[in-house]
Amino acid sequence: MAEQKSSYGYEDLLACSRGDLFGPGNAQLPAPPMLMFDRITEISETGGEFGKGFIRAELDIKPDLWFFPCHFPGNPIMPGCLGLDAMWQLTGFFLGWLGEEGKGMALSTGEVKFKGMVTPSVKRVEYGVDFKRVMRGRLVLGIADGWLKADGEQIYKATDLKVGLSKQEAA
Repeated sequence: MAEQKSSYGYEDLLACSRGDLFGPGNAQLPAPPMLMFDRITEISETGGEFGKGFIRAELDIKPDLWFFPCHFPGNPIMPGCLGLDAMWQLTGFFLGWLGEEGKGMALSTGEVKFKGMVTPSVKRVEYGVDFKRVMRGRLVLGIADGWLKADGEQIYKATDLKVGLSKQEAA
């Protein structure tokens, strides 16, 4: 496994998507264009809203991002599901960063609330995931709450994000 750092740049995230950061068969991020952040600005096993660790990341919004022309023509917005997926991506990254083994998979979320939109006029999206619990056993499970801010204003909130790492191969 790579050195455990407190922040990660874009090249580190690409290495994670290739399976190079946490080792073969372990947590990976998706490759672009599904990688939904440009950098992880802070990650810690302690602190956060529940005192059980947190991760923060950012995405620079550019008007030519792949989803704007198709969602929706004439009224471009980032699909809300991509913001939710970014929170799942970060939850899985955290589990790999802790040194846990296995392939990541989003399992569920409790409640998601949207009170704004990410449009091409937004400059930066910030994500935050605060861990409530990390279970370590045959299945490693992270449970967390997450949020998305557009230019500093929180517009998404998700509770009980659940991501697991499984050491078993998919059928």
